[in-house]
Amino acid sequence: MANTPQAKKRIRRNERRAEVNGARTSRIRNYVKKVEGAIEAGDKKEAETALRNAQPELARGVARGVLHKNTAARKMSRLSKRVAAL
Repeated sequence: MANTPQAKKRIRRNERRAEVNGARTSRIRNYVKKVEGAIEAGDKKEAETALRNAQPELARGVARGVLHKNTAARKMSRLSKRVAAL
């Protein structure tokens, strides 16, 4: 159990950060799912639009420290490749 005021504050802050980061991760996942859904449906135009919307979200996730840089790059690369193959 935290005893010092600073440790107590840290616990409150960490809970808030976890909540915010969870929301950011969820938002990124939703954008990626939209791209994957369009790919599954075979709708190239919709997939391209969804990919253009997903790319800044992935980049924002990296900037905010939610995703690792290489993870985001890998996801973007794989999605781009799948959209191009349609």
